[in-house]
Amino acid sequence: MNMQTIAQMSCNPAMGGVAKGQIVREIDAMGGYSGIVTDHTMVQFRMLNMSKGPAMWSPRAQSDRQLFASKWRMMLEANPNVDFWQDMVKGLIVRNGVCKGVITGMGLEIESKAVVLTNGTFLNGLIHIGEKQLGGGRAGEKAAHGITEQLRELGFEAGRMKTGTPPRIDGRSLDYSRMEVQDGDVNPSKFSFTDTPGLQRQLPCHVTYTNQKVHDLLRTGFEKSPMFSGRIQGLGPRYCPSIEDKIERFSDRDRHQLFVEPEGWDTCEIYVNGFSSSLPEDVQYKALKLVSGFENMKMFRPGYAIEYDYFPPTQLNLSLETRLVKNLFFAGQINGTTGYEEAACQGLIAGLNAHLAIRKQEPFVLNRSEAYIGVLIDDLVNKGTKEPYRMFTSRAEYRILLRQDNADVRLTPIAQSLGVANMDDRMKRVEEKIESAARIEQYFRETSVSPDQVNGFLNSINSSPINQKVKLLSILLRPGIDIRALRTAIPFVGEFVANFDDETLLMSEVSLKYDGYIRKEQEMAEKIERLEAVKLKGDFDYRSLTALSMEAREKLSVTRPRTIGQASRISGVSPSDISILLVHVGR
Repeated sequence: MNMQTIAQMSCNPAMGGVAKGQIVREIDAMGGYSGIVTDHTMVQFRMLNMSKGPAMWSPRAQSDRQLFASKWRMMLEANPNVDFWQDMVKGLIVRNGVCKGVITGMGLEIESKAVVLTNGTFLNGLIHIGEKQLGGGRAGEKAAHGITEQLRELGFEAGRMKTGTPPRIDGRSLDYSRMEVQDGDVNPSKFSFTDTPGLQRQLPCHVTYTNQKVHDLLRTGFEKSPMFSGRIQGLGPRYCPSIEDKIERFSDRDRHQLFVEPEGWDTCEIYVNGFSSSLPEDVQYKALKLVSGFENMKMFRPGYAIEYDYFPPTQLNLSLETRLVKNLFFAGQINGTTGYEEAACQGLIAGLNAHLAIRKQEPFVLNRSEAYIGVLIDDLVNKGTKEPYRMFTSRAEYRILLRQDNADVRLTPIAQSLGVANMDDRMKRVEEKIESAARIEQYFRETSVSPDQVNGFLNSINSSPINQKVKLLSILLRPGIDIRALRTAIPFVGEFVANFDDETLLMSEVSLKYDGYIRKEQEMAEKIERLEAVKLKGDFDYRSLTALSMEAREKLSVTRPRTIGQASRISGVSPSDISILLVHVGR
């Protein structure tokens, strides 16, 4: 609709986070640009959850909002296969149940072989600030009309969701000495597996807290809140609630954490993460001035809630193609998700499958054991969502397999086999990484260390000394010991590992330390994959199979699962229903 807002970060100026960081690395491993752009434009990097196991480690970066958008635009314009047209799409060209293109607000008909709808929060978008309602898809931008109405006419079910954003603040008016400093990592990592630049300097974030006075003042505006008055019908994100939602739901807490995040290198604009609100602007302003460090605060613009149309994703195939209209794909918030990362990975998969569909090739589907992307899409299609869906590590059964450090090993070979462009160099890196990791693991399994070489180090960390030669692996497996410590403590280990980069060393270390758990998860995944191998016919008449429960017959008839494995994950389909299906298909 506006080429000046390509890749604009509508909400927080950050990429990654818990499970979201794994998704960005998966996108990068498959040739997507998200990780590359983030590495070029970040102002701070942190690896979250380092106090937990490696399955939980999640990269997150603060981005320079303006640089992020301009870098994306430069990369898109550098791609000769991407064309642009500034206009609003108000309808689809659909003939005989097949999508053939789009109709724009200027009345142009643009024909195509497939269409991917990525409408974000713009479909009949309505902005709420207190009792004020403004039509729009985002602050300062108009809403999109026409698509929802046409899709409903075609038989699609639509719903309403809401999301919110906090006020933007003038950083020059804040007293950072009254807040906690949150610096980036001392040795910052990055997202992309390619040769993107490392972060040489970083901007600090800060942390402050609300208090009881803030909560009391905010409550004075609750009667004018669109959420509490019922003017907003759609459900908001459970795991990113507004400040008024937090006060109501967690009334026993006398304070809530606020993250004071810079928007870039060359701007004083601040994003107040944790203070999303749709209360009247004067209430937001007065309440924020009661926060420590915000006493002299100046506001650039208030927070607001936005309500928009979405289409329950149970109406999609796992390829993200709609069931009702061929060659029409949905990706992002139109499917009920929230977050840049969740939207980005859907766009990647929808784009790949649009390409495959018009070439009459089999759709590309990632399993739950292959990627967080597979978990997300499987959840959406088989379970649906009535509130904005956000990815967490807890949603994945195979967290130890789906780590951020091995995303390239998992997915780059798949992307290359699909024919994704420019994967040869990436594949060469992956092959070298696998070979190097194998050498490192073999070294630690086969190389011995004597008491005189290691006991001094063990005593220094209060670990039991050894009284005879042992393999290096037995030392590495001890709690609190990692390869970095051993390469400093034991000179010959240091000489050996100097030949390898930190990324490969980390993956090798995790493989060695968690070998038993990894094997167990792989066995579980293989058992489930046997069910994925049992195909179900698309025209199977579930209603005639009276041995199935009534709920299973209804759900299976609507969802039309491709495999027994997919059928087993549909809400309302019981293990006994799966047994009946297995018998029926001769297994």
